[in-house]
Amino acid sequence: MKPLTIWTNQNFNDANLTFLRQQASPHRVMVSATTSKSNLVAGGRDPAALQSDILYGQPNIDDVLQSDRIQWVQLTSAGYTRYDKPELFAAMKAKQIAFCNASSLYDEPCAQHVLAMLLSLARAIPAAALDQAAAKWDYLPLRGQSFLLRGQKIALVGYGAIARRLVELLAPFKLDITAFRRSVRGDENCPTLPIDQLDAALPHADFVINILPLAESTRDFFNLDRILRIKRGAIYINIGRGDTNDQLALVSALSEQRLAHVFLDVTSPEPLPKDHPLWTTPHAHITPHTAGGTFDEGKRMIEHFIANLQRFENGDKLVDRIV
Repeated sequence: MKPLTIWTNQNFNDANLTFLRQQASPHRVMVSATTSKSNLVAGGRDPAALQSDILYGQPNIDDVLQSDRIQWVQLTSAGYTRYDKPELFAAMKAKQIAFCNASSLYDEPCAQHVLAMLLSLARAIPAAALDQAAAKWDYLPLRGQSFLLRGQKIALVGYGAIARRLVELLAPFKLDITAFRRSVRGDENCPTLPIDQLDAALPHADFVINILPLAESTRDFFNLDRILRIKRGAIYINIGRGDTNDQLALVSALSEQRLAHVFLDVTSPEPLPKDHPLWTTPHAHITPHTAGGTFDEGKRMIEHFIANLQRFENGDKLVDRIV
């Protein structure tokens, strides 16, 4: 294969950019004039993208539609909501442009993040942290709040790479896990049902874990009605997308003690406004979209891309391919 031009608008630091160029050699890496540190921000138009063979990062949709040269689009994110458009997918299929997200890059940190949420609540760690801040030694209530994960029922809503890895991590704790997804394939690693059967399961779940991507069919999926269906005293976790649940309904459910805890890694909008009631509602726990993060995320991101680049060079099946 002759050397290709790889365009990126990911804001890598100097060390990671050098690493990318070294690993991608003999291909040429061209950095966009406008870069972003956040995978959540859409890229702007860039004429240089139209002169490239591979777009890596968060390219502008119009650049993808107008280019006659692009062969492959590799996102740096697991989410691809802004690209999930019939006209874009049709154009990429017509032009034989491969389109991949980076879901397998984030499955391990996100799954570990959910495991940390589950264990911290089971062992009353958030309550202990509040007691420590107040220099309060009151161990009997904390022991009374603690419980074991064994036998707890989990409704895992949305099944992909993160859910698969989470089920693996939870196996030693012997939970009762049922996943719900739009289309059951039969290769899932836990009992899985069509998502239209979720409502019947919500009144029996001790944990509801939302890993849904954002699409028109999932926007406000956990609305007030669905949240009220959840078992009283259950725990709700969302590491999918903030727009998939009604946040004020969650505040209400906590205030009325219908839910015991709500753990959110994603909100709408991001960042969450300082005056939003979720910040101060008891038993609402927020991490600022850190579930997928690691200190070496940039290097891991590049390694993921280079592994797929080698597959692309060899004509092998690409990982995390959408189109």
